[in-house]
Amino acid sequence: MADGEQLGRTLLIKLGDGASPEVFTNLCGLKDRSFDLSANTVDTTKPSCTNPGGPVQKTSRPGITSRTFSGSGTFVSSAIMKTFMVHVNDATVFNAQVVVPGLGTYAGSFMVSSFTLDGDMENDLQFNGTFEAAGALTFTAEA
Repeated sequence: MADGEQLGRTLLIKLGDGASPEVFTNLCGLKDRSFDLSANTVDTTKPSCTNPGGPVQKTSRPGITSRTFSGSGTFVSSAIMKTFMVHVNDATVFNAQVVVPGLGTYAGSFMVSSFTLDGDMENDLQFNGTFEAAGALTFTAEA
């Protein structure tokens, strides 16, 4: 790999255990993962008061931000997965960290907005999950 390139498998979501101090553990089994950082746009376009018949320049400002982690992989029965499934079943908020290699860590409360288990007769049980920020996240740049 060239200098500065990062492996996709090192994009991680780590789940907190709720203890003090809190310990974060990787959600195991992820094969594919993504982290979406997006913001809605708020239209601030207005025609010129001095030249109302002239061309209008569209302008915007940032609106509501969204931070969403999604991943899929093989369901691995483990202590962290059992704890995680309690949050899925009960639709509760939990602390997590999203580690973006080469950039830093986003930390805060998350919720699972979608979770699917699937499999066939011969292969391993698979899962697909979407995690949405449930509050403001803090960002710590990678050293």
